[in-house]
Amino acid sequence: MANFSFDIVSEVDLQEMDNAVNQANKELTQRFDFKNSVSSIAYDRKEKKITLVSDNDAKLRSLTDILTTRMAKRNIALKSLKFNKPEDTFQGHVRQTVEICMGIDKEKAKELIRIIKELKLKVQTQIEGEKIRVSSAKKDELQTVIAHLKKLEDFPIPLIFSNYR
Repeated sequence: MANFSFDIVSEVDLQEMDNAVNQANKELTQRFDFKNSVSSIAYDRKEKKITLVSDNDAKLRSLTDILTTRMAKRNIALKSLKFNKPEDTFQGHVRQTVEICMGIDKEKAKELIRIIKELKLKVQTQIEGEKIRVSSAKKDELQTVIAHLKKLEDFPIPLIFSNYR
């Protein structure tokens, strides 16, 4: 009997993130309210961090709004971003780092497995590094699991279903 499976992952398309940051930077240079401002958006792809720098808290909020709007238009889940507390720099400006969270940590993986087990379907789950593999003999049961997990709007990380076979 054939065994079907899929993976649950939480990742961000870094190329789309790069495009969103570039669009936000372009909008930043064109906006009148940021004229003669030190505001900037820097993206470090290797560190998976975005650094926002601005003159004051109000402009930092506007900068955050520009960035999140561009990400939403490029279908990047805002749940994958962790906004750290803004901090003052030595020049009197405000800096905020935004971490891009990728992968499912052990606690979230255990919570997902608990949610899947509550469905009382004949599926097997196993944690494989930063992803969860769900397998079953019936495709319908796997589709039920995917449909149920897609309905979880309050889950703190974005869920992507891949390698369905």
